[in-house]
Amino acid sequence: MQTNNGQPVFMSDSHIRSVVKGITWRITGTIDTICLALIVTGTFVNAVKIGFTEVFTKVILYYLHERIWNAVPYGRIHGVGPTHARSLVKGISWRALGTLDTIVISYFITGQWISAIKIGVFEIVTKIVLFYLHERVWGRVKWGRIIQKTQPVAVQTNNPEKRITDKKKETVIL
Repeated sequence: MQTNNGQPVFMSDSHIRSVVKGITWRITGTIDTICLALIVTGTFVNAVKIGFTEVFTKVILYYLHERIWNAVPYGRIHGVGPTHARSLVKGISWRALGTLDTIVISYFITGQWISAIKIGVFEIVTKIVLFYLHERVWGRVKWGRIIQKTQPVAVQTNNPEKRITDKKKETVIL
């Protein structure tokens, strides 16, 4: 990506941004999981157990997922945010990992594969939509972005006819 004046700009996310995104997503995801588990199992206690167990496993999984995606340049418009395609692909990759986690946890709590798979299947739809919306909102938040600009710098020498141009890297954390 380049700025309007042609200078390259590179953008990434800080670790604290990834942590805060993980927390906000986990709150959203936990509420959704509890609602789906309640609908499938009909048992509020099991629904809450499934939802709160996921808090621990998914915060770790989400953080790792964010750090991996931070290294992937696909669909990132530096200085602007993620493209719709990036948000969608990232959401699908997270959902595959998250659904597997939900099914395993649901089975351990209910002891029923059918209920566990139903919760996981319902979650595929609700979580992809919610994750996409979550990514679009966070794409507009500048806090925690690390923007690096590479700028040419003229270095003066004793010889006025010679100028050495070097690249200077400027990092800005928003």
